[in-house]
Amino acid sequence: MQKRQMNTQEGNNVSVCAIEGNFDDAQTGVKKLFTDSKINALLAQNEMMFSSANSINWGRLLPQIVYYFSAYCDLMASGELKHEGEQVNIVVPTGNFGNILAAYYAKKMGLPIHKLICASNSNNVLTDFLTTGAYNRSRPFYPTISPSMDILVSSNLERLLYDLTGEDSKKVAGWMNELSSVGKYQVDDGILNQLHDLFYAGYCSDEATKATIKEIYHSENYLCDTHTAVAINVYHQYVNDTNDSATPTIVASTASPYKFADSVLSAITNDYTQDASEFMKIKELSALTGTPIPAPISNLETKPVRFQNICTKGTMGEIVLKMADIK
Repeated sequence: MQKRQMNTQEGNNVSVCAIEGNFDDAQTGVKKLFTDSKINALLAQNEMMFSSANSINWGRLLPQIVYYFSAYCDLMASGELKHEGEQVNIVVPTGNFGNILAAYYAKKMGLPIHKLICASNSNNVLTDFLTTGAYNRSRPFYPTISPSMDILVSSNLERLLYDLTGEDSKKVAGWMNELSSVGKYQVDDGILNQLHDLFYAGYCSDEATKATIKEIYHSENYLCDTHTAVAINVYHQYVNDTNDSATPTIVASTASPYKFADSVLSAITNDYTQDASEFMKIKELSALTGTPIPAPISNLETKPVRFQNICTKGTMGEIVLKMADIK
């Protein structure tokens, strides 16, 4: 469904290309393009420059900071919080560490946050790092049912470390160079103690994710997607480990279950047409649960496929220049 959202994009000023590889390959390639002097010179000659819509760009983090202040205000207005300044926990399912970094900045700006809870899937590099202070990307990569978190190089972590070290760019650059050259680095005890004060981290498997979707649907009549289910599962781990069930908690729900209809259907029932098309499955999910299909997703079925371009990691630059009609 996410592929369909991309290759049916409208507009004469839009181009789409798939990359052979995973998220880390794509993001690393984009960062290289941003610092490629030859490509940037060609852009400048054509009065163009690169920008990014993901969390490489600070512009992605800024509205996410607002989310958490807005959610806190909602809790105040509903009476869930008894007084201004009462602390909350925030749970974020994350692989690239962008959304939870925004929550960290919200805390720095004065939002009364007790604990930031970092939820990962089987690609649990962040769980290990926040627990031990050792970041090691040399591990198996797992394609999971929560694919937006299938990441082994969490680029926004660099921004957190820069802040926790008192903006010591030399120290942070040293760790990033180690990550690039040997695939791992270890922060010092001072940074690790700060991480423990700020964060709780956990992860869950695909099986546990599906079990959580089923449990929440049947107990709360709430249909959640695979990423939100990871967050809920890790929140339960946090409560079991800390006995902190009293602090009001905000869970960031980051996607629609209808983007992952097959996984969500298989979590809540065995009685569905497993070999049906994705669009048949969203209809079955809606009929089974009585929840509406989001219009932008249902409309994808009749939209024409406009893009089927594929490139390798090594040809990303060529493709981007071709898209921009730069010779």
